[in-house]
Amino acid sequence: MQLQGKNYLGNEKSALGANTYYGINPSTGENLETAFTEAIEGEINTAVEKAVTAFKVYKNKSGAEKAAFLDAIADEILALDDQLVQRACAETGLPEGRITGERGRTVGQMKLFATVLREGSWVDARIDEAMPDRQPLPRVDIRSMLRPLGPVAVFGASNFPLAFSVAGGDTASALAAGCPVVVKAHPAHPGTCELVAEAIITAAKKTGMPDGVFSMVHGISHEVGMGLIEHNGIQAVGFTGSFRGGKALFDAASRRMNPIPVYAEMGSTNPVFILPGAMAEKGAELSQQLHGSFTLGVGQFCTNPGVVIAHDSEETKAFKSSLTSLVAESNSSAMLTSGIHNAFDGGVKELSSQQGVEYLAKGADAGGNHGNANLFATEGKNFLSNTLLEEEVFGPSTLLVNTSDNSEMLEIARNLHGHLTATIHGTEEDLLNNKELIDILEEKVGRLLINGFPTGVEVCHAMVHGGPYPATTDSRSTSVGTKAIERFVRQVCYQNFPDAILPAELKQGNPLQIMRLVNGEKKR
Repeated sequence: MQLQGKNYLGNEKSALGANTYYGINPSTGENLETAFTEAIEGEINTAVEKAVTAFKVYKNKSGAEKAAFLDAIADEILALDDQLVQRACAETGLPEGRITGERGRTVGQMKLFATVLREGSWVDARIDEAMPDRQPLPRVDIRSMLRPLGPVAVFGASNFPLAFSVAGGDTASALAAGCPVVVKAHPAHPGTCELVAEAIITAAKKTGMPDGVFSMVHGISHEVGMGLIEHNGIQAVGFTGSFRGGKALFDAASRRMNPIPVYAEMGSTNPVFILPGAMAEKGAELSQQLHGSFTLGVGQFCTNPGVVIAHDSEETKAFKSSLTSLVAESNSSAMLTSGIHNAFDGGVKELSSQQGVEYLAKGADAGGNHGNANLFATEGKNFLSNTLLEEEVFGPSTLLVNTSDNSEMLEIARNLHGHLTATIHGTEEDLLNNKELIDILEEKVGRLLINGFPTGVEVCHAMVHGGPYPATTDSRSTSVGTKAIERFVRQVCYQNFPDAILPAELKQGNPLQIMRLVNGEKKR
């Protein structure tokens, strides 16, 4: 496929604007081929208006029809083959193996949602049959199920050019819910975005989906994103990125005449607690695993472990010494963009300037956009007195927090703000003796891990990738896993409907054979 640098307004390609920009190779700083045209207001309006029109048809597509669409998207992405992998590598500096794996994840989550749609029970059908003889008053027939919200605006992430981008989890779950999608392409990888957009449009045409079920607009300025948020046709937003970006979108959506939900995942420092027994048994092993986790992908994961809390002990001192050596010996790699590198560099300088923070080690610095590993340490009392130490430094950096006793560790846990994950390393005895820590952390995060590290998020039915503010704007939701579909639906009740005009999911004979709650009992 030849890149054109145009906006996808449903099945129409358009490039009416005067502003253009290029994808950049972060390793060399050089512009890549093809200029991409930033969408103007009229193009944004057309994309949303097409989505509004498409919604009237798409919302009534059967689960099987939508599943076929998602499966076709997966197939078309695979059909892009080496062109997609090579362009994504060029725009991100990520290795081929990482991009190939991410493509597999992207395709896999499309197919996972397709299986959910074909089975059909996700709609949460509830039926309370009429009770005409009930005293003192009869009950009419009441039924309800989940129905799609409407067109969704999706903002992809810089650090996942496929799995959290044009055909990422937000798009997959919104399309599965029955919502047309308008994607704001990420300017860090516009060519990758265009290739995937072409795949989705091709799949939509092949499976008979309405024009406007998917659109994508380019833009390097804030005006393009705000144009989507402020359009009355958009009914929900999915976002993965920085706190500042997510909060700006959330605030804009809240100011609308008809406020809409914004499901923004905005980052986290993902605290790790190492209990004494685990530190004594495998401190050296944990130092190696931690080093591998926080430097993975040059630390550019929202689940990067940025704070590690452990008791003061001889074993902790040995752990600290081992980790210091590992960091000092680390090589650097190119970060995704110069902007991310500059923000990381600024965050490291800010952290190192804080009172009571010891700069333990840093890895080799190759210059340019390369990010080198950094290790810091501080005392528990200092961490509690300085809230800045809990803030995310997006990149290969972590802070060791030395606690004097168990009560100080618990106080740190109680004072944490919201995060995506928290991890506890402990022996069986450690864990049994620290149930209070587990209880506290359950209120602070969306995913709580035992004896592991948070980098790597499995796409499955039980996964929760979310957490209390400021990790996300809505702690009740997840952006990964099949429950992500629930962000883009609402419950609708059908009272006293004749069976002939009820949705198939609610008809008396249960023609789809889905699980339903009938008079308080789950049954098919």
